[in-house]
Amino acid sequence: MTRILAISDIHGELGLFQQLLVKVNYNAAQDQLFLLGDYIDRGPASSGVLNLVAELKANGARVLMGNHEAIMLAACRLGDPKPWLHWITVCGGDKTLASYGYQAEDFNEAIMTNTLPTFIRSLPKLEEHLKLIESFETFIELDDAIFVHGGVVPGKAPIDTESDELLWIREEFHAGYQGEKTVIFGHTPTYKLYHDPTNFSVYVGKNNIIGIDGGAVFGGQLHALEWPSRTITSVTSKKPTSAK
Repeated sequence: MTRILAISDIHGELGLFQQLLVKVNYNAAQDQLFLLGDYIDRGPASSGVLNLVAELKANGARVLMGNHEAIMLAACRLGDPKPWLHWITVCGGDKTLASYGYQAEDFNEAIMTNTLPTFIRSLPKLEEHLKLIESFETFIELDDAIFVHGGVVPGKAPIDTESDELLWIREEFHAGYQGEKTVIFGHTPTYKLYHDPTNFSVYVGKNNIIGIDGGAVFGGQLHALEWPSRTITSVTSKKPTSAK
């Protein structure tokens, strides 16, 4: 039987991602890999993570968009300085730019002249990755499970749900979901679901939800959930915990 492996919220932690794929003995010819979003921002190697995601996708992985990818697209495609500044100052986009060899100041002239999207299209690797992100899905639904970045709207089918809701929803989903299908999701670090800044383990809710964002970029863990066995394989960050 083909293993389904789900991983979420890598956030530029390329080393941990590579370690986890090795530890779980991932084999593209035998396993089905689901990646649930947030490959970029805050961590040191967003560009490298997206390179690996592109390779995995080409070899059969199904790849979902996270809210951070959506933020990056808005910042780079709209030509509006507000989403750009939000991305680089609040969301960790400055770390993403650094992984391509850029600083935020390199884009100041393009912002001042309202040519940011055109300028970005002239940067080959960054443009390549933006096109990659534009190809991502927003959810995967199986007979017994739904895989999604943020969660689902209680009582509403994913196919009938706005993509922003699937990427951003939190408490309404965590507390209100009562569906028969198990929902495997990222987006909310599990220490927040546990209300314990030291607990980065996979969260299994009583209402058929499983949170797998182990807060790797905050010094926590990166998890791979095997479905349907629910086997967990994890790697732990070596950097100090910065969970709040």
